[in-house]
Amino acid sequence: MALFQKAPSTPEELELSKPLDIPPGEVAEMDEETWYARAYRGDDSPQLTLRAVAMGSFLGFFLAFTNVYIGLKTGWHLGVAITACILSFTMWNGLRGVGLAKTPMTILENNCMQSTASAAGYSTGGTMVSAIPALLMLSVTADNPKGTHLPIVVLVLWTALLAILGVTLAIPMKRNMINQERLKFPSGLAAASTLQSLYASGAEATRKANALLLAALFGSVFPLLLDLQARVTGYADAKGNPLEGSALDAAIAAGTAKPVRDAVLPGHLNLFDWLPALGMDRATHKPFKPSDWTVTWDVNPVMIAAGALVGLRVTSYMMIGGVVLAWYAGPIGYSDGWVNALGETVYATTSPHKAWKEIGLWIGAPMMVSSGLVSFAFQWRTIGRAFSGLFGSKGAQASDAHSAVEVPMSWFAGGMVVAGLGVALLSYIAFDIPLYLGVLAVVLTFFLALVAARATGESDITPTGAMGKIMQLTYGVLIPQSATANLMTAGITAGSAGACADLLNDLKSGYLLGANPRRQFIAQAMGILSGTVATVTCFYLLVPDATALNGTADKAPDFPAPAAQAWLAVAKVFQEGVENMHPMHRGAIAVGLVFGAIMVITEQLAPKDLRKWLPSATGLGLGFILPFQYPLSMFAGAVIAAIWMGAHKKSAEDYVVPLSSGIIAGVSIVGVLVAVVNNIVLK
Repeated sequence: MALFQKAPSTPEELELSKPLDIPPGEVAEMDEETWYARAYRGDDSPQLTLRAVAMGSFLGFFLAFTNVYIGLKTGWHLGVAITACILSFTMWNGLRGVGLAKTPMTILENNCMQSTASAAGYSTGGTMVSAIPALLMLSVTADNPKGTHLPIVVLVLWTALLAILGVTLAIPMKRNMINQERLKFPSGLAAASTLQSLYASGAEATRKANALLLAALFGSVFPLLLDLQARVTGYADAKGNPLEGSALDAAIAAGTAKPVRDAVLPGHLNLFDWLPALGMDRATHKPFKPSDWTVTWDVNPVMIAAGALVGLRVTSYMMIGGVVLAWYAGPIGYSDGWVNALGETVYATTSPHKAWKEIGLWIGAPMMVSSGLVSFAFQWRTIGRAFSGLFGSKGAQASDAHSAVEVPMSWFAGGMVVAGLGVALLSYIAFDIPLYLGVLAVVLTFFLALVAARATGESDITPTGAMGKIMQLTYGVLIPQSATANLMTAGITAGSAGACADLLNDLKSGYLLGANPRRQFIAQAMGILSGTVATVTCFYLLVPDATALNGTADKAPDFPAPAAQAWLAVAKVFQEGVENMHPMHRGAIAVGLVFGAIMVITEQLAPKDLRKWLPSATGLGLGFILPFQYPLSMFAGAVIAAIWMGAHKKSAEDYVVPLSSGIIAGVSIVGVLVAVVNNIVLK
């Protein structure tokens, strides 16, 4: 089989490549033999073409920026397949309109394109918002407050190997879960349906794409105004001391004066300081204002857009968590002193601006850990079906008649040797994880990815957080003294399980459109290159040092990285021991664990029609971990989306996702470019 196919160029070839007459929902009900007879488009139907992979790599490169950006802000990872489909379809038609492309890109080419884009924009970014920033924060010391980044070679290899391991793990699962059991994989079904509708009605696709692009242009303005350090507000010497008068003149003459820069507009507005606040500054004895507790309005619209996508239930409880932290837990933590074994008085919260990290984290992170693990335990049937399905399947290997279509198990063996062994060796060399424990992590990852993939197929929820926590608990017992090992082994599982589930969603989409799974697998693997370059570059630019994640005594962080904060908290508990923690932190952990478990148990036992009214453990936990302005903006976005949905459901369904995705893309892509200018040109 040639690597790339020739793009269709004649009317006859285009006719052979037209969409199926059978809707995706009907294809989803076919058994395997019926699919091969009625839906499969044949080995020669063009799909893995150079132009499809190039378009997917291009779009995925920039969509990767959006996922790293929004992931460091909120801990969420957004699927990019549908956005890529809409953009690709519209962009290619635009290229045809100006004569740069001669023939339309077929539906199966666009399907391969979205696999490449998804690998680049989604599969490579998971570790960049969890284990990697957590490791950077772990390196912070009193003598090194900015922390130490991983060498670029290590980070590139780690990112690429985890993505390769993830797509490799999907090989033995695909035929059983998609062909035979016909699991739903709702996101895959949605992507296939989107592609069918695009080719049935180009006008609808154009409207959505235009909305997305206009929203991106709108969003792109904000980093230029809020983040670009274009305004000179004064001058300072080499140590950062302000210069004025004759000292300034002398420094300018000597060429030692450094400009102090700021953005054109402030990033936050203190709109709520008219409200009462609790607590008093220990040094000045002045009462705190709400803005001291990060109760401000974030001018950047990116979190409003994220909230519109996340929904009202989760963001409502994020707001509740934020309110409890700012007006109750934070002030108590600030006043709660504890004399440690050295006779030092230690406070649970040292600064109001750090309350989200110093006390909220110890409530929110345990809440998310226990809720994730208890929710996972309630999926015991899914877990059982995952193992019985894989090892009890009659068709674990493709029959001779279809061996050229399905991905061969030899590719699985080769991928495990390259990626599995590569991950274990890199873990040993770069992170001092004993080789046998690295190999064990890869083996455990296979089984946990199997469960995560089935959960995705059945519910469209990939429990990567729970998978990572299981590994943290496992390695917290196996090697408790090493927080690095705790973080990076969990990163192996979460990163690879996410990439595995993502590929299966894409393969489901291809299955519903009659695509060749082997060619789609290759397209997915090819996206890893551009995705690795994009995510590593984006991370280094957005997070030049750990202060971007931790903030300072009087400034909230640019990227609070809640997923990384939660992972780091678990690792530190094992490393330091609960007995050495502040008593209020120990009490907060107990409260978080209990409430997280209770909320999930209540939700699981409640009637389905009541569940949407019950508290969200994820939302409440995030409300404690994030600075207040982020839950506030996300809640505002969810309210706007809910009002729009109630007033005009059809237009809301058509445009909420494109507009929100466009704003996120515009802010994050230009935000990365602004970071380049700030850190390199204006530094």
